[in-house]
Amino acid sequence: MAEEAKKTKTLKKWPRVAKAGGKKACSVAGCKRPYRAKSYCFFHYKHWRQGELPHSRYRTCSKADCRAKVLKGGLCEKHYAETYKKEGAAAA
Repeated sequence: MAEEAKKTKTLKKWPRVAKAGGKKACSVAGCKRPYRAKSYCFFHYKHWRQGELPHSRYRTCSKADCRAKVLKGGLCEKHYAETYKKEGAAAA
């Protein structure tokens, strides 16, 4: 049983492999890492996926300083509820 456990090694971290042989750099100003995807290095690509860069993966909320994913009408779930629940309560 212990021998079987030794044979099956699981990869703990995904290997970060640069594309283009490391000749192209990340498109973020001041970053010299080789690019990985979408013209970003592995570090900035991760931030892009999480919506932390100006050109995020998803449409973001139109309220100031809110970077959450849009639900309806250009607003995130929180701001949409705040805006439209007030109007619905006033009409009732």
